[in-house]
Amino acid sequence: MPANPFTDVWHFLTATTNDYLHQGNWRYPILALFWALLLAGIAIAFQNWREDSEQRSGRHLGIWLVRVLIGCLWFQGMLWKLPLPVSDGLQYWTEQESTNAAFEFHRTFMKDVVLPHMSVLGPIVFLAELVFAGSMLLGLAVRFVGVLAVAYTLQLWLGLYDNPSEWPWTYMCLAIVIFLFVIDGAGRSLGLDAWLRRNVPPVRDGKGLVGWFFNIAG
Repeated sequence: MPANPFTDVWHFLTATTNDYLHQGNWRYPILALFWALLLAGIAIAFQNWREDSEQRSGRHLGIWLVRVLIGCLWFQGMLWKLPLPVSDGLQYWTEQESTNAAFEFHRTFMKDVVLPHMSVLGPIVFLAELVFAGSMLLGLAVRFVGVLAVAYTLQLWLGLYDNPSEWPWTYMCLAIVIFLFVIDGAGRSLGLDAWLRRNVPPVRDGKGLVGWFFNIAG
């Protein structure tokens, strides 16, 4: 049966995609983690909608929806970084960067620094994408995490720039969307950042450092 968006979503939500199946029985706790993040994000959005009349707008709802979809994108992309420490997929695409990066210094860095240390960097890449996914799904520290995600995505843009099977605009478009999240503070639209700004006081006289951090990061 040909793939379509509806069957693809169903397979993703039920852990029956190839990336999930490749994890064996580990796919079930990974799926449980996704559902926990997604349901928590929905609950946070509902709480914001209920508590703050300013959050009840089509603009905030639209930003929330796009942010959640980008979170799903990061979570799905994270799956083929498993199993740890280095998945076949991550090894392959890192090797592609060592030969297809836009600039010679980038190719040299990937070849001489990154590839020899993949057993260390593989888990870091996995955790980075998990953090990106969690931040977008929950709307937590979106500005801070978004800056990291933009830098990460631009590295992929330049790293795979000369790969004939990749379209460079794919990564640039993702970077642009996340950059807009950073500029707009997308976590303030039905996200945990919005809830924290209402309920955690900003820093005053050396107190409220958590509130200060999330006021900047979110």
